[in-house]
Amino acid sequence: MVALLYLFLVGVSTLEAGIKALGSDFQDGLLENVNNPLAGLFAGVLATVLVQSSSVTTSTLVGLVGSGTMTVEAAVPMIMGANIGTTITNTLVSLGHARRSEEFRRAFTAATMHDFFNIIAVAVFFPLELTTGFLTTLSEKLAGLIGGGAVGGQASSPIKAAVKAPVGWLKDGLGSVIDSDLLLGGLLLIAGIGLILAALAILSRNMRALIAGRIETAMNTAVARGGGVVGLFTGLFVTMGVQSSSITTSIVVPLVGSGVLTVRNAFPITLGANIGTTMTALIASLAVDLRVGLVIALHHFLFNLIAVSVLYPIPWFRQTPVYLAERLAAVATRHRALVGVYVAGVFVILPLAGIVVLR
Repeated sequence: MVALLYLFLVGVSTLEAGIKALGSDFQDGLLENVNNPLAGLFAGVLATVLVQSSSVTTSTLVGLVGSGTMTVEAAVPMIMGANIGTTITNTLVSLGHARRSEEFRRAFTAATMHDFFNIIAVAVFFPLELTTGFLTTLSEKLAGLIGGGAVGGQASSPIKAAVKAPVGWLKDGLGSVIDSDLLLGGLLLIAGIGLILAALAILSRNMRALIAGRIETAMNTAVARGGGVVGLFTGLFVTMGVQSSSITTSIVVPLVGSGVLTVRNAFPITLGANIGTTMTALIASLAVDLRVGLVIALHHFLFNLIAVSVLYPIPWFRQTPVYLAERLAAVATRHRALVGVYVAGVFVILPLAGIVVLR
């Protein structure tokens, strides 16, 4: 696990080095494509759907911001979009119950209540953040306290130094045989993303295999105690352990489908997973040059933490995502073709159309 975490940080640092090597023209072009906040939101959704992991998306954004390529303001909508995009995985998992109507209804409800919560959370906090910038301000203050200095300065740590060494060797090695900065940057960029994907995929798979039995025990304990707070912390710690909210929610969906968990007991577990998944971006911030990389990682953490802390305790709101999911699941059980329309429309067609129109 330690070796894979190190490989992940090397991937983030390699991505950062590749972006810098591509030059200012590439960086300016990237910013132009996400200068509209709504386009950035849709880009975050689509990018996460394509890689099937919000952790990969947010880690990449930490690298972009930490290298100075992307501003915090441009990355914020994409971070929020990643929260929506990551929910497609558990929705697809629910299709495994499609042959048994009652199981499918329960599983699809468990999957889509996560969709609805994250969509509603973005609908509430996205315009609030655009108008007030309160999450960015909180993130900058917290980053200043953690870093012990100005947010705009360089970040330094023994971990960063250890991570930078192999990246420097790789860059020097490629640079000795490649004359083009564009080609060098492109190769480093591909290598960085490849390392991030591979490290997170293998880490998540190994951690799931290592603690699979404990995950089910923890979830059953949460149900036995019957408290939402217990469920929240169960989802939080399980997700921190496996470094993937998709794994946590993909375990919850079959448990609900089979009747082991009720929908309402599963709901707080998925919300805890929302908070737990932000750990990956915080780890990624250890490898970047600029302290603003930590700011965007903290922004992701604070957004998910505040969304759960503010919205979940409100009784009528706590019921809304579950109610909407139950209504959608009832319709989907009768008309299975609508499932494909829902998945394609919400996670692919709408974001793609939004990016094209708003660019």
